[in-house]
Amino acid sequence: MATAAVSYHENPAARRKIFFTGTPEIYFAKAIDNSRLVKVEDPRRNREMKQFGTALACLFLLVFTYAWQHLRAIEYGYQIESAKRTLSNLTEMNRALRLEDASLRDPERIDVIARRIGLAPPEPGQVIRMDTASSDSSAPVMASAQPAVELVGQ
Repeated sequence: MATAAVSYHENPAARRKIFFTGTPEIYFAKAIDNSRLVKVEDPRRNREMKQFGTALACLFLLVFTYAWQHLRAIEYGYQIESAKRTLSNLTEMNRALRLEDASLRDPERIDVIARRIGLAPPEPGQVIRMDTASSDSSAPVMASAQPAVELVGQ
């Protein structure tokens, strides 16, 4: 007990817990009627709010414009990369077709195929050069159809 008495006198916080000091707080609801109140227009506050709204709208437009430009730049980048891939594919296809064309136009290959199907080299007089037939190149040329037998005899 001696220890309890010592701590009681030495510790003032322990002493406060023992005694009740006050009443509990009680709140009463009171009905307040604000229907007769009239809001006073503050022109300075209205001007500040209009300025704030205008500044906010300008900021929104700037951010929206920046975002729109940024997204369009990204979209154009994708389109450019797609066009580059298409160009690369078409260039490769063009190169392959030129090689195939060159191999198909090879005179030795054509000669081998012609001999295989029974064609023979032209005899002298069978070939008529069209560029030497007309002496006046500025005059109009009339097309005519003549049988091949007559051309051999001329």
